[in-house]
Amino acid sequence: MELPIVKIGNSKGLRLPKALLDSYGINDKVKLILKKDHILLEAVEVPRKGWESAFEKMHERSDDQLLMDDVFEDETLDEWM
Repeated sequence: MELPIVKIGNSKGLRLPKALLDSYGINDKVKLILKKDHILLEAVEVPRKGWESAFEKMHERSDDQLLMDDVFEDETLDEWM
């Protein structure tokens, strides 16, 4: 695919088709990697993407219960006051 270089203010840039961006999961940012003879663009992954729905599913299955007590038997909170 060949794309024209276009003037953007005092700079120049590329306009990438929306279908291309969608197919590669590119939203707001890309990672630009400079190589000796080419430039590589990578989609930037959103940190913790999908965690909210995963937590909801865990809660529905009651998989979000504590595995150990949050206060141990020999622990007293007096020393923290």
